[in-house]
Amino acid sequence: MRSLILVFITAVLLNYLWELAQAPLYVGMDSYNAGVLWHCFVATLGDGIMVLLIVTAGWITLRQPAWFLRPTLRGYFTMLTAGFVLALVVEWIGVRVLERWKYTENMPMLPGLNIGLVPIAQMLLLPPLIFRIISYVSQEH
Repeated sequence: MRSLILVFITAVLLNYLWELAQAPLYVGMDSYNAGVLWHCFVATLGDGIMVLLIVTAGWITLRQPAWFLRPTLRGYFTMLTAGFVLALVVEWIGVRVLERWKYTENMPMLPGLNIGLVPIAQMLLLPPLIFRIISYVSQEH
């Protein structure tokens, strides 16, 4: 349980930095005012849940609760696949179904799907870093 709490906290912290960095790629998010800072914070809570869903996907697939502390090749494959699918679904629903946000012309797009590449990359790059940090911290204690 301690590791999962650390995963969530670390995920929220790192994803907040990512959300702030990518904010100018979304319409109406070009200035860092209180509304943008709050919007990014709320988004990171969802990102933290997505990272916990990646942990859960690995737990189910690999049948090891702490697989993320020392992921194997199958673990990384599961991590990347779950991250890609989750990010794709969230972006698709947010942009195409609910129309909760829109991209600026500066957002690089995923070819063929017309979905932002930066938020997809977020769930591909940050989870391995988060899990590595948690693995390091867990070895310390």
